[in-house]
Amino acid sequence: MKRAVRVLTARRPRPLPSLVVALTLAAGGFAAWAGQDWYGAAHDDRAAYAAQRDEALAAGEQAVQNLNTLDHRDLNQGLDLWESSTTGELHDQLKSGRAEFADQVRAAKTVTTARVLSGAVAELDDRAGRARVLIALRVTVRASDGAKTDKDSRMLGELTRTGGRWKLSALGQAPVGGAPTG
Repeated sequence: MKRAVRVLTARRPRPLPSLVVALTLAAGGFAAWAGQDWYGAAHDDRAAYAAQRDEALAAGEQAVQNLNTLDHRDLNQGLDLWESSTTGELHDQLKSGRAEFADQVRAAKTVTTARVLSGAVAELDDRAGRARVLIALRVTVRASDGAKTDKDSRMLGELTRTGGRWKLSALGQAPVGGAPTG
């Protein structure tokens, strides 16, 4: 009976399977890191806050432009736009003074148009639904005789979120210039 002798030889590690395992582990680690980073960005409150800021600014710019644009030939539509752009005390003031103001504009026969030059959100309280905006605009007034006057102004507006939309609740001129030197 012959006995088989088994010769034990040292096996060399195979490079291909080791490389595949290493690459798989690296890819898995990268996927986990990227997934965690994506999840964090998707659920970051800063993105929602920035979206609300942008929405408030766009609404504020449009509302300020609306309240500085009026054509005596289409007065009711312009005044309706004013009212739909406002809320609160400002809305009430516009509504109560509408007839008297309409008479003044009809008598003057003016066409006023506004163009927003720039705007910024000065304050935003998303939870309370309040914001303050600073809007720079150019207002052009055309008189009945065809004369045209341009005026640049800066307006401070307060916005209130009503029914899911931002509306102007206060509007006034922003102070121009710095502190007096002496």
